[in-house]
Amino acid sequence: MGVSRRGATSQWKEQWTVLKLAETKTLGNTGNADDNTQAFGRSLDRGILERLDAGEVVVGDGGFLFCMEKRGYVKAGQWTPEVTVEHPEAVRQLHREFLRAGADVMQTFTFYASDSKLGNRGNTASDKIGCTEINQAACELAREVANEGDALVAGNISQTPSYMSGLGKEVVQKEFQQQIDIFVKNDVDFLIGELFFYVEEAEWAIEVMKATGKPVAMCMCVCTAGDMEEVPIDECAVRIAQAGADIIGVNCFWGPDVCLKAMAAIKEALEKAGLKRHLIVQPIGYKTPEFLDDSSNGEIKKGMSGLAEFPFALEPRVLTRFETQKYARDAYNMGIRYIGACCGMEPYHVRAIAEEAKERGKLPPASEKHGLWGYALRQHTYPWVRARARRSHWENLEPTSGRPFSTALRKIETQWADLSLSSKTMQQQKVQTTEEEVEQLAAKRSAVPIKAC
Repeated sequence: MGVSRRGATSQWKEQWTVLKLAETKTLGNTGNADDNTQAFGRSLDRGILERLDAGEVVVGDGGFLFCMEKRGYVKAGQWTPEVTVEHPEAVRQLHREFLRAGADVMQTFTFYASDSKLGNRGNTASDKIGCTEINQAACELAREVANEGDALVAGNISQTPSYMSGLGKEVVQKEFQQQIDIFVKNDVDFLIGELFFYVEEAEWAIEVMKATGKPVAMCMCVCTAGDMEEVPIDECAVRIAQAGADIIGVNCFWGPDVCLKAMAAIKEALEKAGLKRHLIVQPIGYKTPEFLDDSSNGEIKKGMSGLAEFPFALEPRVLTRFETQKYARDAYNMGIRYIGACCGMEPYHVRAIAEEAKERGKLPPASEKHGLWGYALRQHTYPWVRARARRSHWENLEPTSGRPFSTALRKIETQWADLSLSSKTMQQQKVQTTEEEVEQLAAKRSAVPIKAC
């Protein structure tokens, strides 16, 4: 987005012309290739709410944790972002890739950067580096890259081990405040909460965020089965809105189909309550059809973490770029205007969202190296590949896995159904899990066979 779009190339116009001729459902397209390749005009004088109030599509960035883990900068298990201090160049580069892919928001890489999480289960990041330094570095990196384009910066907070361990509102809000004070000092454009399992903790977070006077987005990690304390999803939506969130939705744990089903319930609940809020959705980049069945209730709440493949063998479930485009269109048609991405979503997934969001009247810089719907394959050496340079091929393709002994669906583990705070299942500790404790967990897990459907 830091690249001027004034003078579209002929190839650029060709791509849009081909897309225009093939597309029969385009909303808001003028039909003029020159209009659709308009310059990326800077609009930093307009914040997140001004953009959404105007009906604009805001494209979120992708899943930093999984991206960084795959690149060797984040440790799975801890999932904490000390890389902002240890290897800032890696974070800067990923921000730039998301920006080039079309993201309108650079979230600070501060997910799980609270003090209790940085020191949870043997993690030493809290002692060696600390919450303040990690959050400050993240703010600087996000702003540096956002200023290279037309992006906003969102200060990110998430659920805390302190809440799961029942330490109370004062302790939990103190942790949120520690991060948010740094965001305010760095003048982020808005605040966003993510991966909140429990609506009560989300309410506590919003209370701290609203006190800053900045716009607040809240993404709960809930599906149609409600939160981990059995609070129904419609009640979750209304409580989040009444707490003061300006933008409401869900993120993580489930693929687009499940997340959009949850968003339909949230939208209906808000409308019934007469509460007008902007909507946000940020699913994972994996297909999770097992969780579309509401009858399993407690099991579906664990989302991808309840799959035996999590987190190291999810690759066969990765969304194609074309499935990601469908997700973006479905979200738009539901009235959602903040369309983002979470774990498993790489920059090319974000590019797919930005390309599908034709209502923005522009393509991201990364599309210069991408033929829409396979159009660039017309330049391929092999004729059998050139034959695939058409939308109908990619839009109707059912990808194969290459794994003849794999089945399509996984039977979900049922022995972890009670995730309420009173069950102590989610209680956290500072010391690392012992070998004996792992064996006890494995024994409980093996009591129910893990097999495919």
